[in-house]
Amino acid sequence: MPTTRHYLLFLCCVLSGISVAAQTGLKGTVKTQKGEPLPYAAIAVRGTSTGTIANEEGAYRLDLKPGYYELVFQYLGYQTGMKAITITDKTEVFDAVLAEQALQLSEVRVGAGNEDPAYTIMRRAIAKSRYHLLQVSSYKAKAYTKSSLVITDLPLEFLVKKRLEKIANEENFKKGVPILNETVSEIEFHQPNTYKQKVIASRNSQDNSLINPNEYILTSFYKPEIAKTVSPLSPKAFAYYKFEYLGSFRENGVEVNKIKVTPKSYGEGVFKGTIHIIEDLWCLYSLDLQTHKQGFRLEVKQLYSPIQQVWMPVNQKFHAEGGIYGVKGKGDYVIAQTFSELVVNPTFAPEIVVLDEKKEQEEARSVQVSKQDLKTKELEELLRDQKSFSAKNLRKLMKEYDKQQFETAKEQGEDVDMKERREQTTEVDSMANRRNSTYWDSLRTVPLTRAETISYNRLDSMLLRKSQEPAMNRWQRNPARDTTARPTRNKGAFGVGDLFLGATYPLSKDKSWKLQYKSPLAGLQINTVEGLVVDGLGLSLQHTRKPVPGKTGYRLRADALARYSLERNKLLPSGVLEYGWQRNTLSLQGGRGISQLNPDTPIAPLLNSVSTLFFEQNLAKIYQKDYLRAGFDRSLSNDHFQLKFFAEYADRTALANAEKAYRYRLINWNKRDFTSNTPQHPYFEELPGTLTPMENHLAFTAGLSASWKPWQQYRIQKGKTTYYKDDTPAFSLEYRKGVPNWFGSTSDFDFLKAKITHGFNTGIKSRLLYQVAAGAFLNRNQVHFPDFNHFAGNLFFFQLGDPVGTFRMLDYYRLSTDRQFAELHTLAEFRQLLLTQLPLFRILGVKETVILHYLATPDSRHYTELGYGFDIGIRFPFRVEVVNSFEKFRYQQTVFRIGTTMNFPF
Repeated sequence: MPTTRHYLLFLCCVLSGISVAAQTGLKGTVKTQKGEPLPYAAIAVRGTSTGTIANEEGAYRLDLKPGYYELVFQYLGYQTGMKAITITDKTEVFDAVLAEQALQLSEVRVGAGNEDPAYTIMRRAIAKSRYHLLQVSSYKAKAYTKSSLVITDLPLEFLVKKRLEKIANEENFKKGVPILNETVSEIEFHQPNTYKQKVIASRNSQDNSLINPNEYILTSFYKPEIAKTVSPLSPKAFAYYKFEYLGSFRENGVEVNKIKVTPKSYGEGVFKGTIHIIEDLWCLYSLDLQTHKQGFRLEVKQLYSPIQQVWMPVNQKFHAEGGIYGVKGKGDYVIAQTFSELVVNPTFAPEIVVLDEKKEQEEARSVQVSKQDLKTKELEELLRDQKSFSAKNLRKLMKEYDKQQFETAKEQGEDVDMKERREQTTEVDSMANRRNSTYWDSLRTVPLTRAETISYNRLDSMLLRKSQEPAMNRWQRNPARDTTARPTRNKGAFGVGDLFLGATYPLSKDKSWKLQYKSPLAGLQINTVEGLVVDGLGLSLQHTRKPVPGKTGYRLRADALARYSLERNKLLPSGVLEYGWQRNTLSLQGGRGISQLNPDTPIAPLLNSVSTLFFEQNLAKIYQKDYLRAGFDRSLSNDHFQLKFFAEYADRTALANAEKAYRYRLINWNKRDFTSNTPQHPYFEELPGTLTPMENHLAFTAGLSASWKPWQQYRIQKGKTTYYKDDTPAFSLEYRKGVPNWFGSTSDFDFLKAKITHGFNTGIKSRLLYQVAAGAFLNRNQVHFPDFNHFAGNLFFFQLGDPVGTFRMLDYYRLSTDRQFAELHTLAEFRQLLLTQLPLFRILGVKETVILHYLATPDSRHYTELGYGFDIGIRFPFRVEVVNSFEKFRYQQTVFRIGTTMNFPF
């Protein structure tokens, strides 16, 4: 692997031995009539696909061969400039001056009723948006992208001054100096959503090995949503936006309407700004829109040009600005595309007439397409026979066309994409990050600004300095400065710190064999039964064989673990043997362990330790079991189908609090004793002098569970079905059996449970999620308490776990049952409810939630929870909730909860 020094030496030799041919073309600046630069103005060569954009300072450059050219200069809000120029054998200079765009108001539109004329324009444009999206069957394009990120403010900078200086020297980072990334890509597109992208050059001012082919190139405002934000051309646009007609102007042979876009409630998920719609074609001419993403302001600008009578986005600019916790910055992302080999679908002729039913009622009625024709006739036939459609009919026509295309592709065995998911492949040229400055100067279509040039110069100086430093071997840190520096150990060698932190050691060169040492610190916990506990201490031997042609890959893992209780002075050993192949896993485990009475572990050991130390509440009710358990797990991609089986034989032993449990507390609450290790439940009879009323017993249990998403989205490619992660309902079924008389087992029961889990969007940044479950013990001759059906309760103020299916204040065991039950959980997220009526909260991305939980058992008395919550900690999924509980539909109590949107593996 060549080092940076070798690369720089090679580059110097190459540059010293070649001569650069003189470039010809045009350069200059684009300014206003007041002499102010117009950043990122668009420059195109009429009649060709050649074009570029100016930089932030308004400077531009076009490499052109000698000849005659007609140039077009465009900028949003300014009149298009034209310039005819002849290029000779040298670079010509031309500074374009653009005048502000003068708008004219159409008297016919202004006087046509009480409705703003913008609405008739938008109804036509929205009806034709899908039409425009399908006009191009395929194309090739060359895209130049440049991103520039600048950190403008660092809080308490003086406290970390030395660290920042080190970063500046080693990683070319400095406040106020842009971090650049430039990419040149070749893009190939085919309907419906197949993109191939090849990165042929990439350069970064911080790390030149970074490749960043950005997906913003593929953004289309003809789609209903852009990055989970409603497009003004979405079929649902009128529910989110108000539109205002600002006037029109004529340019490039077309009349352009300027429309002001105003969200009904501004914030995340919607845009505001202006869009320009071409008369009669009802397609985009340009747009200038803004939105907010997690507290950052985002601006989007696009300019379109006609390519074979189809208006395509040739220039795009994205600007983001904002901060988080005092760190502020801004960034720009610009894209210039030149299209070639563009193939237009002849079915979608640009001259189709769209009529507005509200304004042109008579004409619209006369061109109605019958339901029979929509179902039976091909789109090509309808468009050939009829050139005018109402906006409503055209929308229906496009929906029917999509259905027909899907069915045809499915019948022919072609790729089927049920949800318009983008299929993108990216290839990176081996020389992409090795292009020299001369190459970039000839390739770059957007000139660098002065600040950007400084950033690259800093990188070159940094690389040159590093290349001149003496080479270091693996035992040295910096021999040129410190010959007594402490040697660093080989990667994979044992270190003293590994005893406390754990480590993984490769046992083979290909790292297919690994030995993992699990730290005792990772499993430290405290409870009132065992006192201080060290859990999970041990070794894990792992072997992985990757699949190769003719051989199936597999995974093998063997664990030897131990749990030590200080108060009981007992070491509990256990082991795990696991073998996995494809999407299947076989496991065998056994030994002596500790388990919560609810096998789903409703309270994390870490949270139980906090509750024990600070509140004298032992929430985890535990028992000891000597067990042997076998399991099988099969799952298909993205949870389309899962199947699980287990069989366990266990000797279960009840446990009581330690005599000196009071030692395990940091705060002594005068009127409080440690809670018992026995749950409050009718199953446990309070016998005088007994702290462990659960009888010790032997249990042989087995279970089978399956979950299925029958309507999950998928695609078929070359006969292979691939499932996508989506929001379709998941159905699950669980069966458990207590087998009596096997090896002394006293368990004797049959349990069946069914559940539906579903979630779907109710609007932009709004969702409704729910779970419904019901079950019963079909046979309950002998059901020991660990085999009861337990519910996902919670008694801790900081809650972890599933935010939908977990009760907020239900005792973990009070309503556990060995009979029938039903439960309902719902969680609704709202973009706008109470606090979010204020624009500031919507801009910050705050969401509000309403939760409802209901449980019905023979003893539950219609237990119900109703709560309200909102997100806090911008960009972190924490939520504050206030929850009320009810029994027999009467109010019981109110609690506050934090953190219910996160699920940590504690």
